[in-house]
Amino acid sequence: MDSLALANKIADIALDKQASDILILDLTDITTITDYFVICSGDNRRQLHALESSIQEEMKKGEERILPLSSEGTPESGWILLDYNSVIVHLFSEDMRDYYELEELWDAGRVVARIQ
Repeated sequence: MDSLALANKIADIALDKQASDILILDLTDITTITDYFVICSGDNRRQLHALESSIQEEMKKGEERILPLSSEGTPESGWILLDYNSVIVHLFSEDMRDYYELEELWDAGRVVARIQ
């Protein structure tokens, strides 16, 4: 699965779990650490946990069985990071998303999709 297809699949899973303000950023022209960020918000700890679990479970299914290289954070912290190498997923509470302002830090990236 190529990077963009992976980012889109993750965004679709997040949308199915009622994530809000889903953003796919193309970073291929500005960094070598990853190709895409998928950034989205959850309303509460329970939803952040459901988003994390659903993304990991759905990505493990099928022939490709894609597992994250690493994961960081907890629903209680308000920020969960899932590293799929070419796609890094950021799951935020609204407060933490406002605090870290990743969209502003990476504003040179091209917006591929935004679902609000």
